[in-house]
Amino acid sequence: MKTIVITGPSGSGKSILSKKLSALYSNSIVIKTDSYYRDNIFIRFLSIFLYDIYDRPISIKQKKLMNTLSSIYNKEEIISFYKYDFKRKHTSILKKRVNYNLENQIIILEGIFAHRLDLNYHETINIICEDKKQICFKRRLQRDQSERGRNINEVIKKFNKSWNLFYLNIQNFLNCNKVMLLNPVDKNSYSKLVKNLDEIKNN
Repeated sequence: MKTIVITGPSGSGKSILSKKLSALYSNSIVIKTDSYYRDNIFIRFLSIFLYDIYDRPISIKQKKLMNTLSSIYNKEEIISFYKYDFKRKHTSILKKRVNYNLENQIIILEGIFAHRLDLNYHETINIICEDKKQICFKRRLQRDQSERGRNINEVIKKFNKSWNLFYLNIQNFLNCNKVMLLNPVDKNSYSKLVKNLDEIKNN
């Protein structure tokens, strides 16, 4: 089972690409890193003093995320998936039965932390989404206002810090791994990606 890692700065189209690929490969298993945000008192306390805490790996339950991936790799029948409610800052656990006898089954791991986990990225298909900063901001603003109840000043503050943090930590990933860079909404880039994925999957 192949694993596609999709990362990129906030608003770069990670979810757009994830939805496109999961529709193309209908038997895919999608895991979002931001579904594994911590919801304990400690992280809420830190968020009062560090407004960018949710843009740092300490904010997610990395062990739980890795357990989910390991369970899938081990082909366990019942898998625990997590879902995070951004308005309530609350996590719920969803247990699902997975059928491993399906064709074209892939794992899509998506999120700004997807490239900073304890994974062997030499064995995964690595994609970084890119777009102009202003376009990414508009996507982030629309999402945060409608889905997360944030005002424009809060979004601006969080977006700029998130953008800088991502690019501060991405260079090592680029230097050490084979990575595809693309704009998810560009049709030519997407077509080339699908062609490359089909070649990789068939090898």
